[in-house]
Amino acid sequence: MSMIHVAPEVHLVMDPMTGLLAKEREDIISYSMDPVMVQLDLLDNIADDLMNSLTPDRELLNSFPGRGRTSYLAGIYSNAFYGLVIGLAFSGLVTVLLYVLSLMSGGM
Repeated sequence: MSMIHVAPEVHLVMDPMTGLLAKEREDIISYSMDPVMVQLDLLDNIADDLMNSLTPDRELLNSFPGRGRTSYLAGIYSNAFYGLVIGLAFSGLVTVLLYVLSLMSGGM
């Protein structure tokens, strides 16, 4: 937080954030909160990115523009692929089982 010296000869300073006009004193130490605010803004962006990672249709912080629905479409395609593979494996197993049962009943 920077102070503006309004009247240096009478030691008057003004805080530009609040508009407070006060006498400058030697026993009060004032620290700048600007670096802390920058870090808080960065942490706020990271927290928003974590919340956006929970929904598949939001863009992530480090992703390229226009890739908001990539996770959503990847989930659809991968689930369709695994469903197809598991369905074909199950139908192949049922076909082999029916063939074996037909051989067992026809042979006796």
